Amino acid sequence: MAKLDTPALAQLFTEARTRNGWDPAPLPEETLRALYDLVKFGPTAANSTPARFYFVTSPEAKERLAKHASGSNGPKIRQAPCTVIIGYDLDFPETMPKLFPHVSDAKNWFGDLQAREWGALRNSSLQGGYFIMAARALGLDAGPMSGFDNAAVDAEFFAGTAIKSNFIVSIGHGTDEGLFPRNPRLDFEEAAKIL
Repeated sequence: MAKLDTPALAQLFTEARTRNGWDPAPLPEETLRALYDLVKFGPTAANSTPARFYFVTSPEAKERLAKHASGSNGPKIRQAPCTVIIGYDLDFPETMPKLFPHVSDAKNWFGDLQAREWGALRNSSLQGGYFIMAARALGLDAGPMSGFDNAAVDAEFFAGTAIKSNFIVSIGHGTDEGLFPRNPRLDFEEAAKIL
């Protein structure tokens, strides 16, 4: 596998920024589908892929989500062309026969509720990270947020299902409105060890 060139790394990591302001122009459905079609290939435990992606694009749906956001997140949701609720499905083991067919009893690995919850949360978080990187790879900006009432969002969007919200991400073409200076990061010696 070839190393990505410097401009590609800049687009994905070193120059990419969390956006707070948005060009409100709608994103085509084909773009949203292309985004998911990249995300679905990211690795998860036993290919469990428990994340569920709700693309909130209509003014009505944006308002339903924004009313449960805290602080300045509501206006960001209303302005962005799309905000995605990244949830996790506690019924994900039911899809294991399709997703991990070479092990006939794989769904039983998650029979315990705690194992299912941990597996769903951990792997949907991975998929959420892939989602942000896939959006950047397609030339979109991303603005992830955790400032919202999860229980209220679950009741609003996932009632009658086993899906719970993890976090939300606005996507589109960002502006410099409300863009903060880049914050520092920990150095290698502060965050990593070679053992």
